[in-house]
Formats: sequence, C-alpha cells, structure tokens
Amino acid sequence: MSANKEIEEGLQFTPRFDANGLITAIAQDARTGEVLMVAYMNQEALNLTIQTGNAVYYSRSRKKLWKKGEESGHTQKVRQILTDCDQDCLLLKVEVDQGQCHVGYQSCFYRALKKGTADQLEVIAQKVYDPATTYKK
Repeated sequence: MSANKEIEEGLQFTPRFDANGLITAIAQDARTGEVLMVAYMNQEALNLTIQTGNAVYYSRSRKKLWKKGEESGHTQKVRQILTDCDQDCLLLKVEVDQGQCHVGYQSCFYRALKKGTADQLEVIAQKVYDPATTYKK
C-alpha cells in the first residue's frame, strides 16, 4: 500500500502535524453534534488527551499546553477521537457541561454572517454563563 493510501485508508493512527508541530482539533458536543470550538494540539497535548480522556490543547498565543476547563471549570470529557482522510485534522467528540466559549456562549460559533451583507455579523445564540464571574483574574 502506498504511503498516501496507508494514511487515507489504513488503520494506523499517524496524525500529520504541520511545520509548527500542530494539528487542528475540532471539538464537537457528542450529544448534540454542535461544533463547540476549533483549537490546536501538539504531540504532547494529543498524548495527554488520549491518556487522561480530558481534552488538552496547545495555546499558540501563550505557547503552552492548556487543559480545557483549567480556569473555567468547563471541561471536555473526550468520548471519541476521529481523524480526517489525510490525518491532518482531528475531531474530538466531547461531553461538556456548559459554556465552552470564553466569552460566555456554549459554542465559540455564536455569530453568523448577516444575510444580505458581506461584512456584518449577527449574534445567533444566548450566553449560558457570565465570564466575569467565571474568570476571576
């Protein structure tokens, strides 16, 4: 089997990290199917996620690992890890409580492009928690 065919159709998990050592990871609510967030993992974050069953990501801005919920308490219990056909993107089906977005929404995808515009957004969800009380700095 060629290398591409093995990656695309084989049963060996061989995630393909980019030049920065990262792979895109999409978190999806295992119960509802709602896409909650998009983040990145490095090899260490992926290993910790697999070992602990709790989502661990790599923060590009802080340049360090972060366990989802370490500050907010809104954790992600990983129920299944899927990979796309060329193994350069992961989909984590997770069990969550509330408020996966740091600004107070269940999902980070709480705005949509307003119909009939090319540059205006509209809020399509309601906040589920108050980030000012959750993130006490």
